[in-house]
Amino acid sequence: MSEPSASIPSRILLTGGAGFIGSHLAEALLGRGCRLLILDDLNPYYDPSLKRANLEQVRRAGSFEFVCGDICDAPLVDGLFSRFRPEAVIHLAARAGVRPSLEQPALYQRVNVEGTAVLLEAARRCGVPLFLFASSSSVYGAASRVPFSEEDPVRAPISPYAASKIAGEALCHVYSHLYGIRTVCLRFFTVYGPRQRPDLAIRKFAEAIAAGRPIPVFGDGSTGRDYTYIDDIVAGILAALRYPAPFEVFNLGNSSPVLLRDMIATLERVLGRAAVIDRQPPQPGDVPITYADIRKARQLLGWSPQTPLEEGIRRMVRWLGLL
Repeated sequence: MSEPSASIPSRILLTGGAGFIGSHLAEALLGRGCRLLILDDLNPYYDPSLKRANLEQVRRAGSFEFVCGDICDAPLVDGLFSRFRPEAVIHLAARAGVRPSLEQPALYQRVNVEGTAVLLEAARRCGVPLFLFASSSSVYGAASRVPFSEEDPVRAPISPYAASKIAGEALCHVYSHLYGIRTVCLRFFTVYGPRQRPDLAIRKFAEAIAAGRPIPVFGDGSTGRDYTYIDDIVAGILAALRYPAPFEVFNLGNSSPVLLRDMIATLERVLGRAAVIDRQPPQPGDVPITYADIRKARQLLGWSPQTPLEEGIRRMVRWLGLL
C-alpha cells in the first residue's frame, strides 16, 4: 500500500468551513497546527444559526480567521488570496442537494461552477500550488455498472447538482493542465455523522423516529447508498492534501452500500423505536444506488474507511441527544 509523501500545507483557505464536513475538517486542520482562513456565506439553505454553532465548535480547536462572503465575489476572493497567501485551497462550498437543484438550476450553476472558476483563477494569480475540490458521487448518474470507478465516464448526470460537480472537476483539470496547479477532486459518497445537515436522511429520520413522526420514504426502500462516516471523510481529505500528483480524482466512500429500508432498520435498532413510514413516489434526479470503488484511494492515499454504519449511527444519535 502506498502512502502520500508530502506534508500537509501550513496555510489553508477553506471554503464552506461552517458546514457539516467543513467544520469537522477545520478542527482537524487546526489540531495539526495549520493556519486557517474560512470563507463561508452562511446562506439560508438551512438555518445559519447551526453553521454559527459549528464555527463555535471549531474555535474550541484553535484560532482561525472567518470571512462571511460569497465565493462568486471575485474582488473579495482576490483580496483574501492576496492578503492571506494560502499554500492550499480546500473548496467545499457549494449549493448542495440533488432535489433542490431541480428547482433552482441556475443558482446551482452560478455558485458551483462560477464560484469554482473564481477560486481557481484567484489561485492561479496568487501562485497557490494545491487546490482540493469537493465533488460528489452524483457525477456517476444512474450508472449501470457497480461499484463506481474513477475511470468510469461521467457524461450522463441526471440532476443540475451533478452537472455542476462534473463542470467543477473539468475546471480543476483545465487549471492543472494549463497552469500547473496541483488539483485533487474528491467524490464524496453520502456523508453522515454529528453536525449533518438537518435535511439529510439519517439525521432527519433519527429525529422523526425518536419523536414518533412519520418519515418520508421515496420509492419502495430498495435504493442503496454508500453511507460514509464523517471521520473517515476527514481522514481521506487529509491524505489527499499530502498526495503529490498534477491532477487526480478519488472516490471517498464506505464501499458497502446499504438499502434504504436497511438503514431505517438500523436506526430503529439503535433508537429502540419503530419507524412510521410515509410512502412517497420516487423522486426525479435520485439515483438507484451509489457504490464506491475505493481501490485507488487505498493504493495511492493509504486510506480506507473504518466506521461501520451501525457504530456511526450510534455516535450520531448520541450527539443528537436521542440516546
